[in-house]
Amino acid sequence: MSQQAEPKYQPYSPTVSISTTEQWEKELMEDPKNRLALSALSANNATSILTQRSTVISDTQNFNIKIGLEGAPITNQKSSGRCWLFAATNVFRVAIMKRYNLKEFELSQAYLFYWDKLEKANWFLEQILDTVQEDLEGRLIQTLLASPVGDGGQWDMVANLVEKYGLVPQSLYPDAFNAQNSSTMASLITTKLREDALELRRLASRSPEAKQSLGAVKEKMMREIHLILTIMLGPPPNPDKDMTWEYYDKDEKFHSLTTTPLKFAGELSSTASVKANSGTNIHELFSLVNDPRNKYGQLLSVSRLGNVIGMRPVRYVNVEMTTMKEACISMLRADIPIFFGSDVGKFSSSQSGIMDTDLVDYELGFNIRLGLSKAQRLMTDESSMTHAMVLTAVHVVNDQPVRWRVQNSWGEGAGTKGWFVMMDE
Repeated sequence: MSQQAEPKYQPYSPTVSISTTEQWEKELMEDPKNRLALSALSANNATSILTQRSTVISDTQNFNIKIGLEGAPITNQKSSGRCWLFAATNVFRVAIMKRYNLKEFELSQAYLFYWDKLEKANWFLEQILDTVQEDLEGRLIQTLLASPVGDGGQWDMVANLVEKYGLVPQSLYPDAFNAQNSSTMASLITTKLREDALELRRLASRSPEAKQSLGAVKEKMMREIHLILTIMLGPPPNPDKDMTWEYYDKDEKFHSLTTTPLKFAGELSSTASVKANSGTNIHELFSLVNDPRNKYGQLLSVSRLGNVIGMRPVRYVNVEMTTMKEACISMLRADIPIFFGSDVGKFSSSQSGIMDTDLVDYELGFNIRLGLSKAQRLMTDESSMTHAMVLTAVHVVNDQPVRWRVQNSWGEGAGTKGWFVMMDE
């Protein structure tokens, strides 16, 4: 075995040496490839320059297993973080479209968004009261304060909302401006809740019994959040009161349905709806996750993550990737769309609609190799679930998945008229 070469430059130093960086630059510019890279990558988006043409050509929208009804139209979450609500309602709508023989249909994402914000505000205040003894500047409280009512969420959280508030056709509660552009509303509510948190901590810390006397104080805080939401999003339908939905089916026949949001959602568990969805009760679906940091076969949860007090916690069954893929293929064969989350910003292009780890060749441009394992990416916060979408098809060769068809919620201007292709690797 040959001996390793001695370090070319100075011994270890905790500081940055100007003379050393000058030497690095000299050697860097001696290589014609690096001079070409400098010209190209300093004046353009690196991912555009380093996109592999062969990958773009091979990643096609062709699949040999595809659900019969994918759902239409393509939805658009605009400038909001409501992807999970769009993905979930795009799964729910397929069941509803089958039940009512619809060509196109969209559920109100804003309806669930409204109630989620209100529930998250209540969840946050309850967490603050439950952690009064914790250090304000400690990691737990600072994490709670970081994003009291973020736009994002999980499958179990939308399941809670649907169980408590039901579902509404989008025509009966369409997006307001602040649903499509949520940052101002989120900032205002976040500031108010942080202020409320400090006040609750101050009052609750007076004595062990003080928390029990804060009902009126907390109700005033919640009423103020309700005011902000109602003014910025509009008053939502009452979950228990009748609404009338008028629609045409795909045969152009007119229908009028009077029901409540809760009954409308509950219809998905009816015998007719379950039969229309290949025997699947949409309300009984649960989440699988692949987290190699933890033992497979375990039920995982995240402490203090949720939205509705007293209801379903956020949980995942941790499984190997082969198990997850097999489950997804089985669901698609059964004609059921799949809610899924991924780290969408890595190795993907919203313009081409391609999600592929071979899409961008960073090694070609920078002579570096990125080699973190999934467990390492999760441990270092290099990767996390950043976006939720829907799987509607898969291409299988020799019993192995090759690529997946993804329904996104970024409008028809992204990908192939709103559709993405995700390579299996």
